[in-house]
Amino acid sequence: MCPLETTLCLLRKDNQILLAKKKRGFGEGKYNGVGGKLEKNETPEMAMLRETQEEINVIPLQYEKVGIISFDEYVKGNPEKVVFHLYVCDKWEGTPSETEEMAPEWFSTKNIPYNCMFPDDKYWLPLILEGKKIKAYFQFDKDWNLLSHQVEEL
Repeated sequence: MCPLETTLCLLRKDNQILLAKKKRGFGEGKYNGVGGKLEKNETPEMAMLRETQEEINVIPLQYEKVGIISFDEYVKGNPEKVVFHLYVCDKWEGTPSETEEMAPEWFSTKNIPYNCMFPDDKYWLPLILEGKKIKAYFQFDKDWNLLSHQVEEL
């Protein structure tokens, strides 16, 4: 089974990070970075740039890939391997704004709403906020209970 490849981009300024509340589909009601699935013939970087523009009306200008996270999870009730390429962006064009899919909001890096995020985020996001790069693996059951995890600093 080939993994489903996705991207996630986190905008950062001063001591704040931009998270967006998902308004529909997978993850509805949860805060996350912005991103999504790679389309045919897209690189992770191309997908991150496209998704960031589509989801919050911003074009990343200065960014860095800071991690890769693999998941064994369930998508629409079926077991799936998912890999997401994680980016942090420090300079962009445009103003983050709400779209049909996402409602962006700035949070202090000391006040991240982990209780309104995916269960894995609390394991890897603090390392990213400290400026570290990571490689991680998470395994979930069909009810989104975390079965195992491993996070490694690079």
